Amino acid sequence: MPGLLRGVARTAVVAGTATAVSNRVSRRQQGRWAAQEAYEAPAAPAAPPAAPPAAPLVTDMTNKIEQLKQLGDLRDQGVLTDSEFEEQKRRLLQS
Repeated sequence: MPGLLRGVARTAVVAGTATAVSNRVSRRQQGRWAAQEAYEAPAAPAAPPAAPPAAPLVTDMTNKIEQLKQLGDLRDQGVLTDSEFEEQKRRLLQS
């Protein structure tokens, strides 16, 4: 049974990490497309730049905090070893 829980926990961590990476790649690709469109578009009259919304950053950080809490719970339950916890935490914080 502990092996099953460890496998499920690992799958949950990997899925969460994959989701975070996928979201980051999507945002980066959208930024590149926007920059390419701006480069290809003719120069328009200067308009005051709009401030970027702060909500995605807060949401991204909230997601990271939630994932760190889940990792901590899994470690406390004995599903993850300390080294597995540290590795997943490092990956999450680098994304």
